[in-house]
Amino acid sequence: MKITMLVLILTAVTFSLLNGCGSDDRIYFQPSLGYKTLSLIEVDNYHFKDLNRDGQLSPYEDWRLTSAERASDLVSQMNTKQKAGLMMHGTLPLDSAGRISSNAMTPLLNNYVNTFITRMAGDPLAIAEDNNALQQRAEAIGLGIPVTISTDPRNHFINDPNATAVGAGGFSQWPELLGFAALNDPELVKEFADIARQEYRTVGIHEALSPQADLSTEPRWGRSAGTFGEDNIIAKNLVGAYIEGFQRGIEGLNPNSVISVVKHFAGGGPQLNGFDAHNHFGKEQVYPGSNFQYHLLPFEGAFDANVGSVMPYYGQPIGLNYNDQNIEAIGFGFNKQILDTLLRGKYNFKGVVLSDWGIVNDCNDKCQLGLSDQELTDGVSVWTVPFGMSWGVEPLSIAERYAKSVDAGVDQFGGVQDPSHLLEAIAAGLITNEQIDKAAQRILIQKFDLGLFENPYVDTSIVTNFVGNEDFQRVATKTQSRAHVLLKNDAETLPLSPNKTPKVYLYQVNAQVATDYGFTVVDKLEDADIAILRVNAPYETDPRLPFGNVHFGQLGFFDQTNLIQDQDHQGVYSGSEDYAAIQAATAAAIPTVISIYLDRPAILTAIEPSASALLANFGALDSAFFDVLLGKTPPQGHLPFELPSSWQAVLEQDEDVAHDSANPLYQLGFGLSY
Repeated sequence: MKITMLVLILTAVTFSLLNGCGSDDRIYFQPSLGYKTLSLIEVDNYHFKDLNRDGQLSPYEDWRLTSAERASDLVSQMNTKQKAGLMMHGTLPLDSAGRISSNAMTPLLNNYVNTFITRMAGDPLAIAEDNNALQQRAEAIGLGIPVTISTDPRNHFINDPNATAVGAGGFSQWPELLGFAALNDPELVKEFADIARQEYRTVGIHEALSPQADLSTEPRWGRSAGTFGEDNIIAKNLVGAYIEGFQRGIEGLNPNSVISVVKHFAGGGPQLNGFDAHNHFGKEQVYPGSNFQYHLLPFEGAFDANVGSVMPYYGQPIGLNYNDQNIEAIGFGFNKQILDTLLRGKYNFKGVVLSDWGIVNDCNDKCQLGLSDQELTDGVSVWTVPFGMSWGVEPLSIAERYAKSVDAGVDQFGGVQDPSHLLEAIAAGLITNEQIDKAAQRILIQKFDLGLFENPYVDTSIVTNFVGNEDFQRVATKTQSRAHVLLKNDAETLPLSPNKTPKVYLYQVNAQVATDYGFTVVDKLEDADIAILRVNAPYETDPRLPFGNVHFGQLGFFDQTNLIQDQDHQGVYSGSEDYAAIQAATAAAIPTVISIYLDRPAILTAIEPSASALLANFGALDSAFFDVLLGKTPPQGHLPFELPSSWQAVLEQDEDVAHDSANPLYQLGFGLSY
């Protein structure tokens, strides 16, 4: 049977005849059914898929019923192993060509795992084809439960000086969420999310592991790029708009939705000293300013939009008191006070709680120490280092961790695909059948809501011309330009004109783009009328660890090699090629335009005097950048977080309090234009 996209207009809509006849006389809209190997059942002149191949119409196969009714029937037909498989959120295994490995999928499907994150990159058509093949395999297993595919964000562009344009056929490329925060335009966020939703569903992706409702109140934290900044009201409004766009409305999931997974409840930003909770040395989350409530507000925007799923963070809250209750100092994914009392109770959340990746795993010596010096020399991949984030419950066995997390309120476990430990906990009576049934019910309701039981397939013939099409990318590129923040513009250096400054020296900027905009590119600073530099906010990395880019402070232009010894961060900056380029331009005594990619706050005190014009960007093509430089699209952004003036000011601010550093170089909300 030919598979069509018509299924996405589906089913829950019924209406009675005008004469008020009974339920047998109701008229339903027949959905388009997508299948490969199944037979159809005809009842009352309607067609249904025989998912369990018994020749009878089971309630869960009957699209005329509600999602809850269908899920309840399906749960009643499932055995414990099938339910445990539902509670795994694995990773699609890839072969050497970057395609789904059929052989590696076999044991996962045999364990009834049917939710996976995809890390397939490149051609969207390949993603669509592989997802269809996977759905065909799932169709033939057990009760015919379709696969749910999730993804981390795919639509954000950072900076590639070799890219003259977004590649045809790729996903549309927008700035990071910080860029949307800089513009503070909920309707634009909704438009972006709606476009991304269409692209996801076109290739067979059903779940977005986003947005981050975390707040960037701790400037050293390495995950600021995925947030909407540090203002909780801006974040609340934009989080709600994001979810409305991805889920196509605020009434909950429907057959056109992509499930949004808001993260990381109850706010992942206030990490002790800015270290990230992926790492054992960053497990502690602190509230020296007693500002926990401030971090909850963005999640209220998610709940107002009926978000489908919530992901708790790894961090363990230290010394947290909420509503006169001392909160247990264990990771949020194990914390019943946070997930049951607060999330399910106060906020009345009814959807799926998805744990962050690997919370039940051990963090052994290798996890803590990372690669050895010899392994680094031998070029061993950092991703061979095992990781686990069972913070606060390390003494428990893996089975006991599952039990504690399920009891707290988690329905599905991210980054794991072996249900044996969960089954062990069930067999030992640590988890009740009622708890498993509730989790399975919530997960299945979402599959029914999305229309996957009627048609999990996509039309591959439309993928190439639809995903990342010119109309989508035109809006995305315009947004990249608009999101620039103009911090300084001495003597009206900007906008530029190739007539006034025809010869340009470039650093990390594509020469062809500059030429296309009418400039002559020169190789030597002394030959240039103006220097144009694109640099990155610097940070330290630890090459031993997979999440080692959250080490030791991450701020300012400093000597990375002497960072530990140079505690005041006042080194000679010899470790930064970007800073050396800025120094060289300053020495040449020509006007200098600097654009810095701010994936986190940075101390710009050392470079601000060197710039004739200073801009911040949050991910932009060079063409979008030159549209700003020439005034075709003036910068419209305002800083989504403050930029501290010194390392001492960073050390003295509180991790949980927004824009509280002393005498910031640029305040939250600062932004010029022309």
